[in-house]
Amino acid sequence: IMGKIHLNGYIDIPEDKRDIAAPYLAEHIRLTRAEAGCIFFDLPPDPQTPGRYFVRESFKDRAAFEAHQTRNHASVWYVFSAGFPRAYDLTEDD
Repeated sequence: IMGKIHLNGYIDIPEDKRDIAAPYLAEHIRLTRAEAGCIFFDLPPDPQTPGRYFVRESFKDRAAFEAHQTRNHASVWYVFSAGFPRAYDLTEDD
């Protein structure tokens, strides 16, 4: 059995989208945390970089992470945030 999946990184919300991002972000957080395989999900703002949010998430296994990706790709957040600069590292426990 493979281990937990962890994704860490950031997303940058462009300045012209920041004023309208909050409800999209809040709904994305709510929906992700409600997923059966979600262990942890947080998007705290980076105090050093305006518009940057750290992305910290953990899922119980690869299947749960893939289910999250599928749900996310069909979401309003995914459409809203398309093209936003982001960088992630994905790790899996042994």
